[in-house]
Amino acid sequence: MDGCLACELSQGLQPLPGGSIFRTDHWLVEHCLGPLGLGTLVVKPKRHVTAVAELTDEEASELGDLLRRSSKVAGQLVDAEQVYNCLWSHAGGRPVHIHFVIQPITTEQMDRFAIHGPALQVAMFEAGLLPPVEAIEEIADRARHLFAAT
Repeated sequence: MDGCLACELSQGLQPLPGGSIFRTDHWLVEHCLGPLGLGTLVVKPKRHVTAVAELTDEEASELGDLLRRSSKVAGQLVDAEQVYNCLWSHAGGRPVHIHFVIQPITTEQMDRFAIHGPALQVAMFEAGLLPPVEAIEEIADRARHLFAAT
């Protein structure tokens, strides 16, 4: 789909630090771009889909187990207090390629921003602190090994 960042990343048309981490028949797992912290994963359908209601039966049947596995992996990548699972599907006020953000939250992050939950994510975006590409590549390699073990 032209102009879809998620599709462009999957197709290698945009740089993706850490590369593809894990794949199923219908889903991809990548490290999140942006300031949500090291170890934050994105789970997205391989095909361009803008709503959960548009998933095929096959896509939907894979999703639950993949979210569980991704949450387990993300929680092992950093010293996570909790792992958030959030569906994101808007950009610029319009529906875009759905993606689940699997974000390991540390006590240090909550203490640093003195908040948690969605407000923590907003604060992290406002702070704009991006993990170094080298750190993303290292943690993506660790994630690949953890997925292989799950």
